[in-house]
Amino acid sequence: MLLNCLGQVPRDIAARVVGGAEDHELSSGLYGHQPPAEAGRMYADYLAELTLSGKTVWEWRSWEHLDPAEDGIAEVQSLRTLWSMGNNVVELANGDLLVSYRPISTVIRIDRATGRIVWKLGPPTLAGQHAPTPLPNGNILIFDNGVHRVDDPLPFSRVIEVDPASNKIVWTYQDNPVSNFFTPRMGNAQRLTNGNTLINEASFGRFFEVTARGETVWEYVNPYFGGPADAQTNIVFGAYRYTPEEIAAARSAG
Repeated sequence: MLLNCLGQVPRDIAARVVGGAEDHELSSGLYGHQPPAEAGRMYADYLAELTLSGKTVWEWRSWEHLDPAEDGIAEVQSLRTLWSMGNNVVELANGDLLVSYRPISTVIRIDRATGRIVWKLGPPTLAGQHAPTPLPNGNILIFDNGVHRVDDPLPFSRVIEVDPASNKIVWTYQDNPVSNFFTPRMGNAQRLTNGNTLINEASFGRFFEVTARGETVWEYVNPYFGGPADAQTNIVFGAYRYTPEEIAAARSAG
């Protein structure tokens, strides 16, 4: 099994990481208030492959491959305590790994055999993104949250399809006006077999289907709220559509 883990960044590397707010500058940040004992410390993700018996057979430490300056913390409300914190990892057909790091607004592809970063997409194209998904045509579908864009003062979300050969955006969905579609956290998108795209606007519990031209053909808002009495929410972390055949196969496997 492949796990996304958290490790402490060596202090000499941490000192060179660009961006991020110190604890005394941001009393309550994206990941909550950090205790004084964490002052000066920095954490980042590492990938680990474990056998079913718990033996580690492969590791990849992000701080050994990312550049502290080029791949600095892009999210302005992120504390320096956390550098490259992953929110998604996908194993590709050839064993390579596609990983999304929200604080640095970057998606990378890791060559599994060598550990090298063989592809990277970061700001200004991305801003606190989630759920990079490989498509059959070789492109990558990404939910771009857009909390703090470096090329636009207005926060807005969008879904983009990127050609990794050129890093050009070949398809985009965003609302008009753009502020009508926005989730600062979470979210995902799924390219359906009919060519449409299912989009999850997580923070508002809304998921909807759009055509290639961006026309909405189906929409649903989660009517179920939960959580503390003074902070009820209908948030939906992820939304996926399954065909009857996929459901039947899953039942058979179970």
